[in-house]
Amino acid sequence: MPTQSASRPRVGHIQFLNCLPIYWGLVRSGALLDIELTKDTPDNLNQMLIDGALDIGPISLVEYLRNADQLVLLPDIAVGSDGPVLSVNLVAQRPLAELDARPVALGSTSRTSVLLAQMWLAQVHDVRPNYFTCPPDVNAMMLEADAAVVIGDVALRATYEGPRRGLAVHDLGQAWRDWTGLPMVFAVWAARRDFADANPGIVKDVHTAFVRSRDEALAHVEEVAGQASRWEIFDTATLAHYFRTLDFSLGERQLRGLREFASRAASAGALSGPVTPVFAEV
Repeated sequence: MPTQSASRPRVGHIQFLNCLPIYWGLVRSGALLDIELTKDTPDNLNQMLIDGALDIGPISLVEYLRNADQLVLLPDIAVGSDGPVLSVNLVAQRPLAELDARPVALGSTSRTSVLLAQMWLAQVHDVRPNYFTCPPDVNAMMLEADAAVVIGDVALRATYEGPRRGLAVHDLGQAWRDWTGLPMVFAVWAARRDFADANPGIVKDVHTAFVRSRDEALAHVEEVAGQASRWEIFDTATLAHYFRTLDFSLGERQLRGLREFASRAASAGALSGPVTPVFAEV
């Protein structure tokens, strides 16, 4: 579905805590006045960008890789980690070695993390569970499954609450780092290729706004965390630690991690072939 030129581009925003710093910076700078912002879950935003209902936005890494012919990457901005991520977890109530042929629930809001968990369990732990997809609610998942993959705010709560409930919480950002020695990129920002070709100046302006927003928020992490703690269950210190743990950059080291994930995903049959990232000219 082709997109049309517009004075206010349609831009997506992940409605999880992991993207709050970027949103906070957009509010502070006034950049929200220049875009039509849609806040939603990662899976819904993925589909909206692919379908042409959005012009620019975050997209799960695996969905970018599967639709790279329609999209161009925005440089130097992503959501990932170089070690623990805290909010992308495999939560288990039995040892991983015992999960072969056992039920494992996959949170319906996740794409990249689900594939990462499946590859990690198969290739590192040599287990192939029986997977099923369901809403991301750890309590409900644990009634039907021996383990569950969850992301975002649900996973962040599991990081702190899971061990108290006797659940083993496996951080998939750390798992990837231990497995490959590289950072993990969970989501990237992209523009539809047709929109970027027709509106290079708008894409450049939106990219600049996002990068400035990220930098502004990371320079005021305590303030961001303090404001967020007013309506979240986490205190300021916990949120500040979380925001500092996340990696919002997309430099050469992160691109190495991205390419490694793409290579392994292709080898696992999750992609039709290798993908060479193409960047927007900003």
